[in-house]
Amino acid sequence: MSEYNQGTNHLTRLYKATGYSIKGLKSAFKYEQAFRLECYILLVVIPIAFWSGNTALEYCLLIGSWVFVMIVEMLNSAIEATIDRISLEKHELSGRAKDIGSAAVMLSVILTAGVWLTILLG
Repeated sequence: MSEYNQGTNHLTRLYKATGYSIKGLKSAFKYEQAFRLECYILLVVIPIAFWSGNTALEYCLLIGSWVFVMIVEMLNSAIEATIDRISLEKHELSGRAKDIGSAAVMLSVILTAGVWLTILLG
């Protein structure tokens, strides 16, 4: 296979991966109420970050910390969907996995609050 064909395969793979990612974002927005709320909050967070921050690093931390919450929320939703796909019956391990995913979201929100408080009060 020539170098050109190898590059085309990588570009094709990247193109398809981008499509899957966009599909995932649309799915999260459509089916996950918490993710929708976090998207709306992001629309509020962005202007507040630019108004409150003093440097590019602060803007990135303020906005990025909220995007991190959204990332963890999507991972949590993926875990929950996978568990529900396997079985809807109650099981200790299923409950534990869902609780741990929820705890990850909570910790990301606490981290974000800490970042915001540090920058806004610092």
